[in-house]
Amino acid sequence: MRAEQVTESVAYHGEGPVWSPSWGGLRFVDMLAGDVLSLAADGSIARHSVGSDIAAVVRPRQGGGAVIGIERGFALENADGSISALPPVWNDSSIRMNEGACDPDGRFYCGSMAYDQEEGASALYRLDPDGSVHTILTGVTVSNGLDWSPDGRLAYYNDTATKQVALFDYDRDAGLTGRRTFVRIADEDGRPDGLTADSAGGVWVALNGGGRVHRYTADGVLDQVVEVPTPQVTACTLGGSELTELYITTSQEGMEPGSDPLAGALFRVTVPVPGKPVLAFAG
Repeated sequence: MRAEQVTESVAYHGEGPVWSPSWGGLRFVDMLAGDVLSLAADGSIARHSVGSDIAAVVRPRQGGGAVIGIERGFALENADGSISALPPVWNDSSIRMNEGACDPDGRFYCGSMAYDQEEGASALYRLDPDGSVHTILTGVTVSNGLDWSPDGRLAYYNDTATKQVALFDYDRDAGLTGRRTFVRIADEDGRPDGLTADSAGGVWVALNGGGRVHRYTADGVLDQVVEVPTPQVTACTLGGSELTELYITTSQEGMEPGSDPLAGALFRVTVPVPGKPVLAFAG
């Protein structure tokens, strides 16, 4: 399959797409600009600042608005669109938030990375509905894609530097346990970045540097490849009225200005297996 272009190059570093009827469709982030972007039905883009240098990832809140990963922690978008930053999780200016998702019990996870990608310098955190923050994983290098299986019993996770997608068992009380390898990514295919799981338990993985998205079955077998006409593919999500539109974000970070006019554009392809409704934050 080959993805079609939806927008012009609207982001320097597009990331974190998510589809939610609660906010009328697709949102994603221009991460290093600190902006949340919304896709309108006519293909136009609205841009909103989160009041931080970094907008890592955005997810809907059950009561309206959104929860957002920002440079050193979390923020809440209220139903009226105003942004309330929560206390910083850390003060080290060399580390920032990068990517995350909500679990089936309404808790929001977001993982970090060092600006220089120092090995093992970062972590995965969880924000609970009561506002408390918990450290879930340490020794992380570039915390990236995270999602849960349709039955909520498994979680898939990318620490990009490991060149693999990890699989965890999930339970509300025990959390993420039993870490093991789901699939390994060959060097020539790119680096595992964002991911999303579909309604059949398949996992779509954005391959940064590879210009493609792979779908792996619940057994870890590669069965679909989406080609994207720009190499720095960052993340993907399933949306549209039937949840069969795979939206794909891309980046122009590190490229010479004007060298790739498609870098930073949003892409889309229709896929045979629908997604599942986005998991929302209960806070």
